[in-house]
Amino acid sequence: MINSSIFNYVDILDKAADAAYIRHDVISNNIANKDTPNYKRQDVQFETILQASLAGDGSLSERVEQVNMNLEDLSSYIYTDQTSLSYRLDGNNVDPEQEDAYLAENTIRYQTLIDLMKAEFQQYQTVLSTS
Repeated sequence: MINSSIFNYVDILDKAADAAYIRHDVISNNIANKDTPNYKRQDVQFETILQASLAGDGSLSERVEQVNMNLEDLSSYIYTDQTSLSYRLDGNNVDPEQEDAYLAENTIRYQTLIDLMKAEFQQYQTVLSTS
């Protein structure tokens, strides 16, 4: 098999889309628990991990290739946000309106990532069909 880095960008976009998918579930869970006493909102950490992974010298393509060599290290994780803070008497720190805004933002992010992956594949298809 030929070793190629043709899908390096797609692999990272795929990881980002996975994180957005997980974030959708987490935000939905926050909204579902908006009235649960002592519930603390959760979120997904991914973007800062990606930025740290892509930081460094060299071209973006070189850095993306380096990240792809250790793609399993590029993963998201769920964390509890502001566990000691609560603006409500019941100890819950979920703001339903803010969660709705986060959900809308995440939906746009997910759709954009999917569109970027489709555009990458369309470029490959164009190259292959004109060859």
